Amino acid sequence: MTKEEFKNIYDQYFDTIRRYLYYKSGNSDLATDIAQEVFIKVWEKQFDFKSKKIVPLLYKMSSDQFINYTRKENVKREYLNEFRFNFKEDKTDNILEYKELKQIYENAIAKLSNKQREVFLMSRLEELTYKEIALRLDITVKAVEKRMSIALSELKKQLKGYE
Repeated sequence: MTKEEFKNIYDQYFDTIRRYLYYKSGNSDLATDIAQEVFIKVWEKQFDFKSKKIVPLLYKMSSDQFINYTRKENVKREYLNEFRFNFKEDKTDNILEYKELKQIYENAIAKLSNKQREVFLMSRLEELTYKEIALRLDITVKAVEKRMSIALSELKKQLKGYE
């Protein structure tokens, strides 16, 4: 496949694919991002553009990318919604201290990037191994390790002084 062939397919179908994704998502920025990802994959995989099956392939890839995005967002939402502290203490002073510390901790976690927070919460709340997290997020174990390392470093900085 030449650059010219790719450019022709891109020019011919990008807006159509983006509109299709916009109808599915209702978000023009998301639709544009996913459409760009689809065409990047098409370029990387060097599909045969002379085939009449290119249009159905573009729609299928777009739909799959949108489903993957939706699944990842649902996982993130579930973790954030399930994030609760369960603590029982009779003393009022300890409860107030706990609530303050809880708020500081939640704020610190909220300041993490989405990727770091996602890996941190999967590890701590669900007690998943790095390998299990990598499989769920479709990333490498090294990427999980890096995200967790950065998350722990950031949390340590933010919580310093509240020990």
